[in-house]
Amino acid sequence: MPHREVKLLLVEDDEVDVMHLQRSFRQLRIANPMVVANDGIEAFEILRGENGRTVLEPPYIILLDLNMPRMTGLEFLEEIRNDPALRQSVIFVLTTSNDDADKLKAYDQHVAGYIVKSEAGASFLEALQMLDRFWRVVELPES
Repeated sequence: MPHREVKLLLVEDDEVDVMHLQRSFRQLRIANPMVVANDGIEAFEILRGENGRTVLEPPYIILLDLNMPRMTGLEFLEEIRNDPALRQSVIFVLTTSNDDADKLKAYDQHVAGYIVKSEAGASFLEALQMLDRFWRVVELPES
């Protein structure tokens, strides 16, 4: 059975970071559909189909910033892992925080990986290429 296209949910409040990530994906010829949520609350609206939003159907991968208003990335991780319908979501943290405490808290919530955005240049592009390979190889649940 052929792989279904993996959608990306980018949870990021910084417009410049969103544009940089989209430009990096284009540069690497990664064309997966991307939905952007400005914070954790908006991400849950997309994932749950609330407030008139269309539900993001699996398979998807969440790219999560930690430093956001209204609901931080760590608060988002705690809530998603407590939601029976969403707890199996595959999440990569994509943040400016290089703090070991944040890394430990994120991995305690079973993130698939932790990528620091400030690792600019070749290492950041390598991390994005790794993500592309990940969703091409790994079997993701479809429901």
